[in-house]
Amino acid sequence: MTKRKRIQEETELLTSTKSTDQRSLQNDTHLPKPRKNGRKRGSSKEVDPIFPGHSKSSHIVSSPLPIRKALLKWYATVCTDRGMPWRKPHDVNLDMKERAQRAYEVSCVVNVPSTYLSEVVVQQTQVATVIPYYNAWMKKFPTVADLAESSLDEVNALWKGLGYYSRASRLLTAAQIVVRDYQGRLPNNAKEMEAHIPGIGRYSAGAISSIAYGERVPVLDGNVHRLFSRFLVLHAPPKSKATQDILWAAATAMVEHEYDDADHPGDINQALIELGSTICRLRDPCCGDCPLNPWCGAYNKAIRSLPDIEDLCELCEPLTEENGVTAYPMKAKKKKARVELDVVSIVEWRSIDDRQFLLVRRPDKGLLAGLYEFPTTYMASAPASMEMAPDLLHHHLLDVLEDSVLPYKERSLQNLEPKCSSSPEYRVVNITPMGDVSHVFSHIKKTYRVQWVVIEGGCVPPVLKCGPGQPSSDHGAYNTPKNAFWASVTNVTKANISTGVNKIWKYALTIWETQEVCS
Repeated sequence: MTKRKRIQEETELLTSTKSTDQRSLQNDTHLPKPRKNGRKRGSSKEVDPIFPGHSKSSHIVSSPLPIRKALLKWYATVCTDRGMPWRKPHDVNLDMKERAQRAYEVSCVVNVPSTYLSEVVVQQTQVATVIPYYNAWMKKFPTVADLAESSLDEVNALWKGLGYYSRASRLLTAAQIVVRDYQGRLPNNAKEMEAHIPGIGRYSAGAISSIAYGERVPVLDGNVHRLFSRFLVLHAPPKSKATQDILWAAATAMVEHEYDDADHPGDINQALIELGSTICRLRDPCCGDCPLNPWCGAYNKAIRSLPDIEDLCELCEPLTEENGVTAYPMKAKKKKARVELDVVSIVEWRSIDDRQFLLVRRPDKGLLAGLYEFPTTYMASAPASMEMAPDLLHHHLLDVLEDSVLPYKERSLQNLEPKCSSSPEYRVVNITPMGDVSHVFSHIKKTYRVQWVVIEGGCVPPVLKCGPGQPSSDHGAYNTPKNAFWASVTNVTKANISTGVNKIWKYALTIWETQEVCS
């Protein structure tokens, strides 16, 4: 049965229920009998207990003016409560250069990651966590030109801990494009910004352009998506194009329709984001404090008059249970994270009085772009992973070491502690399995199979093909990116390593301390 036919039958049933005595309805063999649990006979889905059939116009913001006025009045009282340094009062007296700097501070990419760093990073990170990063970023890169002249290692050093490292790389690329092609100023309209600046999508372009340049363009992040889904009682697949079109149209109406010139579009958009973040929360929304509750469909739960059959909404799915406001938006089906196994080799060179650990640089694109890690074999086959480990390791060493290192020859081990050697010949003297470390990314469940590899020989670590590559004094920033470098025990965590690599390192330190292997 098509959704349209189902809705039509539900509507006819409701109409008949209103006009017919319940007893005569039960004797009518031509109509399905209502069930106590809200389900239609023969259907595994429950019928929406609030709107068995509703008009498509239910999902339109038709009169935004009073809604906008209530929203901005509320926003004026709370806009400074969370102390976000990128939020500043709208200043109509700013010239174009100052607005471009504001775009940099307020938004991301290319004039310098301010909005990108502020509004884009905040999408997936708590505000309290982002503020110190933002302040450090603006101190290090006060203008887009300063960012454009930096290296990826310097950018990653400041980004360390936020995750989503590909964004840091795009920020740098964007800044370089802005300086090269736009005289150091972020484009002043969302369309051009989205088309030509890496890392800027529709949401980011709308946030930057409306806040910094006053362009009347909408925003739709997760907070605004949730807010309008409830406001418009839209219970439909959240990622479908039809759903996205309805929500973008609502956000557009708020900044474009029936507007007063005094209503700054940047304030409207920031107010929507703030309302979704602090009041219309995913769990435990504060509906009583919401300035939009007089118009909110989910809050009022008003049964609307039955629409003409030609105007029936065919997008919304039946509610599976009555959860009030939190039934909206419809829950998206989560994609199962893929499972991967990596073999990680903690390669140590040691002499009588020194210990150094090999860190290699990941590619500039892809997952954890430009960060450092221990030599790793990606997506290894679990049964064969440890059997192949010595050969895989030897290939890694050949790739990064100028000095030759004799491969490991298995021998009986009585103690995990390797014996230091003064021989000038470099040799792998020990490979010890250390166990597994689990780490979950947003879309990948990683298992790191860790092994400890000890190289002995010589008075200094083996020479690297990329040069000595010792870290600079600012612990993480490098004047020239190195493909690999040796780090002391205390400097491993000061390098630009990811959270997962840091977890591996802490795990290894714990094992060494527990087994009293290394002093």
